[in-house]
Amino acid sequence: MTKPINEFVQALLALDRLKAKTIQNGFLKEHSAMTFIETVIVVALETIGEGWQKGEYALSQVYMAGRICEQLVDDLLPPGDPDRKDQPKIAICVLKDHHKLGKSIVYSLLRASGFEVMDYDVIDAENLVERAVADDVKILLISVLMLHSAKQVKQVTDKLTALHRDINVVVGGAPFRLDPELWKTVGAHAMGKTASETIAIIEEMMGNIRGEDG
Repeated sequence: MTKPINEFVQALLALDRLKAKTIQNGFLKEHSAMTFIETVIVVALETIGEGWQKGEYALSQVYMAGRICEQLVDDLLPPGDPDRKDQPKIAICVLKDHHKLGKSIVYSLLRASGFEVMDYDVIDAENLVERAVADDVKILLISVLMLHSAKQVKQVTDKLTALHRDINVVVGGAPFRLDPELWKTVGAHAMGKTASETIAIIEEMMGNIRGEDG
């Protein structure tokens, strides 16, 4: 399994969509689409993300790798596919902050990993709560770059509590990495330091939500 992953990583880093597609097609001759997504795509994206954290790859490579994989997954798992439907509703946004690159990377990586995600783009606390409640969101991802934006997450979690809405709030961004306890202060349920870590958090939350529903 290591060989296809390594080859796939190299294809993504080279932005070689044709090579990535060729590797995928070869893999699918013996394995299922979900196996390819879970054991090759997700692992490859995590590897590239870790490489960026170490300074080995450019942020643009992380972003473009996610976009390439997102397109591959859309072909493998179209919107009506049962593997996409069997998920709690997930939404992502930037809270009162106009720096969207971090959110865009996480969104692409989540989509590339087989998740359906509603993109709320840039939004304020009041409208975010209204929209998340109306959409019956179960997992809400909030990205920020500035500290003042991070502090406004408290408005979101307080409003959700007042409305008795059980929505799992996951935060990410520079302020939360600089202050490891800030996510607790603003009432979030978890904090993702990296996109791949966010995927693991979501998978755990999905398991808990399904357990509650069962």
